[in-house]
Amino acid sequence: MTKRVPSAHVPPGAACKRAFRENLLAWYDAERRDMPWRNVSDPYRIWLSEVMLQQTRVDQAEPYYQRFAERFPTVEDLADAPLDDVLACWEGLGYYSRARNLHKAARRIVESFGGRIPSDEQDIRSLPGVGPYTAAAVLSIAYGKAHAALDGNAIRVLTRVFRIGEDANRTATRRRLQETAALLMDPARPGAFNQAVMELGANVCKPSAPCCEICPLKSVCAAAAQGNPESFPVTPPRKKTPHFDVAVVIVFDEAGRLLVCKRPEEAMLGGLWEFPGGKRKPGETLEATCRRTLQEKWNAVVETGDLVHRISHAYSHFRITMHAFRAAIAAGTPCSREGRALKWADRAELRALAFSKTGRRLIEYMEEQKTAGETS
Repeated sequence: MTKRVPSAHVPPGAACKRAFRENLLAWYDAERRDMPWRNVSDPYRIWLSEVMLQQTRVDQAEPYYQRFAERFPTVEDLADAPLDDVLACWEGLGYYSRARNLHKAARRIVESFGGRIPSDEQDIRSLPGVGPYTAAAVLSIAYGKAHAALDGNAIRVLTRVFRIGEDANRTATRRRLQETAALLMDPARPGAFNQAVMELGANVCKPSAPCCEICPLKSVCAAAAQGNPESFPVTPPRKKTPHFDVAVVIVFDEAGRLLVCKRPEEAMLGGLWEFPGGKRKPGETLEATCRRTLQEKWNAVVETGDLVHRISHAYSHFRITMHAFRAAIAAGTPCSREGRALKWADRAELRALAFSKTGRRLIEYMEEQKTAGETS
């Protein structure tokens, strides 16, 4: 069960509003980090940055933002690009549904809004992948509209200042936090306000070891006054992370090209390329997994050889260990029973195609082994 903490449950008064609108904004003006998307007024680039910053740290997102903005400098450029190019530019950033939705939304913006990021809440919320947070962030930062943006950092700040002891993941709690943020917001500087709250959560009001002594909101923070800021926000205990074994095959043709396949767009990691294979069933050997999945999915009989490499990787809700086996086609011509794309890719194509982290790490490992063999 979720641990409950006594909650002050007091609406923001004049002193609290003054602390947020004056102390916090003054702190932000002096201490804010220099980020490439903070020096632009282009709504497209602000939208791009907000999508990238969903579930991604600033230091991780910055190089991707720079590269993506150079490759697709306008929403029209993004809309015109093939999805494969978009995913290749996104490769390594994770949560690929963001890239797919960004691409779909760009096409919708060009088709329905004349290439301009919508400035109306209903219109921007109609775009694929745009939820309450992204809409509020773009509307406030790009268009100066008073919409409070509630991300993880903002939730942490608000639950501590007001000692909100209810489960922060509950809809009712989120609604209360949204209403509180709206009351606190400085209507003259909504974009700066939202960024200031998030910046405070990232750099001062951190999940552990918060820097309360230098916090501009210390004078009004109920959790700091009680000496227990790390008790907030209250969230359910994490469930045990499941682990799966995945077995894939490395198959070369006579020209030295590798067999790779494309994941369904609606699936996790949709649109990315991978090596044929699948998840091991209980009691099944890894080699049997290779043979079964190639027969079931790709209409081919394979003979498995040595284990080439083993790669472990953690996703947000589960972990995998990928086992890659050398294999050869014994019967049949590989083709998808589900209509998925399949191709024999040479080294140049492998570098250009978008792969998941495990797929890319396997390619890099094979390149290293090949180079070592050539120079030994």
